[in-house]
Order: sequence, then structure tokens, then C-alpha cells
Amino acid sequence: MSASPTAVPPLTLVLGPEELLVERAVAAASRMIRAVDPEADVIAVAAGSVESGGLSELTAPSLFAQRRLLVFRDAQDLSGPVLAEVETLLADPPEDTSVLLAHAGGAKGKGLIDTAKKAGAVVVDCAEVKRTGDRLGFVSGEFRTASRRISPDAAKALLDSVGGGLRELAGACAQLVADTTGTVEVDTVRRYYAGRADVTSFAVADLAVEGRTAEALVQLRWAISCGVEPVLIVAAMAMGLRNIAKLGGAPRTAKPADLARDLGMPPWKIDRIRSQLRGWDSLGVARALQAVAAADADVKGAAASPGYALERMLVAVGAARRH
Repeated sequence: MSASPTAVPPLTLVLGPEELLVERAVAAASRMIRAVDPEADVIAVAAGSVESGGLSELTAPSLFAQRRLLVFRDAQDLSGPVLAEVETLLADPPEDTSVLLAHAGGAKGKGLIDTAKKAGAVVVDCAEVKRTGDRLGFVSGEFRTASRRISPDAAKALLDSVGGGLRELAGACAQLVADTTGTVEVDTVRRYYAGRADVTSFAVADLAVEGRTAEALVQLRWAISCGVEPVLIVAAMAMGLRNIAKLGGAPRTAKPADLARDLGMPPWKIDRIRSQLRGWDSLGVARALQAVAAADADVKGAAASPGYALERMLVAVGAARRH
């Protein structure tokens, strides 16, 4: 992801569908132009709201000589006559007017992208963030921007906790920055989300299927002390193993986006489960699922100690993976 420009140029092309990054690019351009002229006018132009001939009014000389920033959202949806006027505007924008085109990319309206680049547009990359590594980089960048640091393990824990959506990740980063001091470590993230049973349960399951049995047992004790119901931990364990079985049976050459659609999972989760597949075969998954089924019966009344039943399940899952 490239950074937003440090000064508002005559023409900026914000290219890509990642909505949070688009919003930030528009906000940065607005701040910059108002830093030059506090009275600058920022005009948001929706693709469907401008009729042919309407741009002449928006770009007419200002009586008070104000600078202007015209922001065209969803520029790929501009209609034919208006599109021609926009292309004319890009070729020769008024001296007091800067133009920002927010285009989702793709084939639709691609000619406008080419026109903007030929006109010397500064391009701000807002491509969709799909890979787990890129999302982890986003998390680290959020903390760097706040002059803070998050450890790699804590960044992974945060991604596991809130999912792959950038907006949710940004909100979680902002909350951790506001509520903590120093470097954010994995224990801080887990404590912060301890009240969420789904997060705590899946943290236990993820550690177990990755073969990190000792850590899974520690996280299990934490979950139980926080009041997480044993049945939720068993359910998370079962789901984790089923996901491994599903992905293990899928074509190895399939793309994450295709697998996400076919298996009903978000793309970021595909990357995580692929890393968990190492060490598992079909016999190991079957044995692990047998242990989970036994634990399910135990925590629902078949055993005197649900906590011990869960510990025994985690040890059995770890042994199945090693097999």
C-alpha cells in the first residue's frame, strides 16, 4: 500500500476497493488542502448525482478565490456524457481546483484510469488487502502511526480475535493504543478479549491444532477462569478440525478466493488454516475428532470434571497431530 501524497496535487487517483483506505485517502487530501487554505471547499461528487453540463458549475471561478477539492466517489460508475466532461477536466483543471478520483479498479471504467495516469495523477493504492501477511503489516502500521509497537505474536492474536476486516482491525488497534502502554504483547490482547467466549474458545482450539499443546492448556485454564462454558471450547475444537479436514481435501492449486467461496470461509481464514494443516493427515483428524466427541459427552454430564475432560481432549488432539 503506497502512502498518501504529502501535498494535494492537481490530480489524485485513489485506486482500489478497500473502503477504509479510500476514506483515509480522501480525508488526508481534505486535511492537506485546508492546511493550505483553511477556507478551501471540499465538494463530494457522487457518480450518479451529476448530470451532463453540471461540472461547469462546480468548476466555475469562485467569487472569493477559494481553493477547491472535487472528490469523485465511485468514479467507475460515471455515465458517458459526464465521463467525457471529467476527462476534459483532467486534461486542464482550473488553477484553484484539485481533483480526486476514487475508482474501485477492475475493467469497468478502466479508460478513466488510463486517462488519469496519462494526465500525471498521483496514484494512491487502495487495493483489497487479502493476504494474512498484509493484514499483519496493516496492524503493525497502525501501531507505528501511533508511535507504539505490537509484537508479531500479539498482531496474530489480534487478527484471530477480530477477523480480517480492516475497519474492525483499525478499531481494535485504536482501542489497544488508548487502553495500554508500552509494547502490546499477546497476553495483553488475550486479556483484552477475554470477555468474548468465542475468541477465547477459538484461541484454545487454534493452539491445539497447531500442536502447541502446553500453550493450549494454559489458555484453557484462562478460559475456564473467565467463565467460558466448556461446551463452547469443545465446539470450537470441533469446528477447527472440520475446517482442517475441508481444506485438506480441497485442490492444493485452488486460489484462496475460490476456496473461501466453496468452503464458506473468509479468505484470511484460508491462509491461517493452511498453516495449521502441517502435521495433519486423515487418520490424525479422525482420531482427534473421536477425542472431541468423547469430550463433548463428558462436558455435558458424562464426566465428573469438565475441566479434566477438556485437558484430556487437548492432549489427545496433540497426540493425533503428531501421529
